[in-house]
Amino acid sequence: MPDIPDGESVEMKGSAATPYILKNVGGVYSCSCPAWRNQSIAIEKRTCKHLRKYRGEQAEIDRVGSAAPPKREASGDEEGDEAKGPPLLLAQTWTNDVDLAGWWMSEKLDGLRAYWDGKQLLSRLGNVLHAPNWFVAELPATPLDGELWLARKSFQRTSSIVRRQDKSDHWKEISYLIFDAPAEESPFEERMKFLKDALARNTAKHIQLHEHLQCKSVEHLREELARVEALGGEGLMLREPGSKYQIGRSSTLLKVKTFHDAEARVVEHQGGSGRHKGRLGALVVQLADGTQFSVGTGFSDAQRGSPPPIGSTITFRYQELSDRGVPRFPSFVRLNEAAKIEAAKPEAANIAQPSAATAAPPAAAKIKKSKGQSPPTPTQQSEKSMAKRYFEYEDDKSSKFWEIDVKGKEVTVRFGRIGANGQTQTKTFDDNDAAQKHADKLIEEKTDKGYVES
Repeated sequence: MPDIPDGESVEMKGSAATPYILKNVGGVYSCSCPAWRNQSIAIEKRTCKHLRKYRGEQAEIDRVGSAAPPKREASGDEEGDEAKGPPLLLAQTWTNDVDLAGWWMSEKLDGLRAYWDGKQLLSRLGNVLHAPNWFVAELPATPLDGELWLARKSFQRTSSIVRRQDKSDHWKEISYLIFDAPAEESPFEERMKFLKDALARNTAKHIQLHEHLQCKSVEHLREELARVEALGGEGLMLREPGSKYQIGRSSTLLKVKTFHDAEARVVEHQGGSGRHKGRLGALVVQLADGTQFSVGTGFSDAQRGSPPPIGSTITFRYQELSDRGVPRFPSFVRLNEAAKIEAAKPEAANIAQPSAATAAPPAAAKIKKSKGQSPPTPTQQSEKSMAKRYFEYEDDKSSKFWEIDVKGKEVTVRFGRIGANGQTQTKTFDDNDAAQKHADKLIEEKTDKGYVES
């Protein structure tokens, strides 16, 4: 692999419009990319995918001790700091900068990552997953990396079963698909052979070795991706041949997904906060079937200052549909000028809502008070809006739940780490209507942040 002579620099094309600058000053290597700049460690210990690609994985391991930047710690919030997770290998996103011929392909599973430490199953964040004794009885006494999985497009069902602590018979629906052996220091191919031998005497049908297929070319990759997505799969994972199991995010493991474009009609503007205060925070949009949701990313500052008008049609990009048919991770792409619809008149600005049978929850469907008309009483609103409702949120840094219960004038919320009892807060209002209005606002805020009801 090439190296950068002391005192010199090289350019490398990345995701930005201009190339990144890689430098070597007295043996301290740097890169102008955000990933290198934003690491909160000494500069001589920093690395990034551009340095690893240019100098080689082993050269960066020899220099900083690990080829992956250290994982950021979760910041505290009102729901408490998150537990430290097990030593897992985490994937980067493929950006078309690596030839994947010869890499090992497997389907990206839409389940829950589960680390077997030889005695118990742990979530990605270190929470104990309370599996029944029969479920783990035949697992070997060696660390395993895998996924608790039910079926494609069944993440919410999987989560609701696994997050329970009653070790119920619902676990009979779940499989544990194993794709690596973290404690083995051998190359990937040898680790796969080790797993095959370790599971040779396994008779439990729910314990399986996840299938890997060697990629022949970019065309082969696209064909396999199309096949998996046509079946409802989430995407592909690619492992570099001969690579070792590295703790943290590594370019030896890449995820490949296809994003989809769709159109929706703008029904509401939501104000921003923080740096976006005084301008657009998010658009509430509606699909042709009446499904409503928020789009809060992908906008330029100019677009936030002058957002697409109510009644217009936008194109947005999303990753997949949730179990309820709501686009996940929607991002604004453009305003469709050709399909632009004249904004509604003030007295008719509230665009027709879907029928009661398909109406969106209060988080998306706002009830407006007309002049001279009394607001609806709680008994006039849907039973769902009055029932106790439970939401979950999970990303690279946190795994949280949030629950809300409205009883007359009282609104009670409970929140915390999934698997913990959490904290409870109760607030009393002057009347039932004010309590329900407050609850609807809280639900909207949580769903806008990515919480999913289960």
